[in-house]
Amino acid sequence: QVQLVESGGGLVQAGGSLRLSCAASGRTFSNFFMGWFRQTPGKEHQLVACITWSGGSTYYADSVKGRFTISRDNAKNTLYLQMNSLNSEDTAVYYCAGSQWGDPRSRGDYKYWGQGTQVTVSS
Repeated sequence: QVQLVESGGGLVQAGGSLRLSCAASGRTFSNFFMGWFRQTPGKEHQLVACITWSGGSTYYADSVKGRFTISRDNAKNTLYLQMNSLNSEDTAVYYCAGSQWGDPRSRGDYKYWGQGTQVTVSS
């Protein structure tokens, strides 16, 4: 089993920044590809960004490209999401997720999920 715990969410003004962290424990974090998803009421989890096990390859949704940066520190078993130039459309619950097998861009291939952290952007 893998346990994922997100932190760093909160209330921020439009144009501001936040950095989310996801601490992993359990199995070998460095073997997993990881992703950040977000969810708003009544909608499915939306992939925001994902990163390969080595950190050598990343993907971003068009809506966050150029504003968000995903990274990982395998020595610290931690995943990050730096979010800049936030706007009201970024308001959501953000989840980190991971898996060892599958397509990092496919929501259904993620086996382990955190409990989520709320990000609220005020205009």
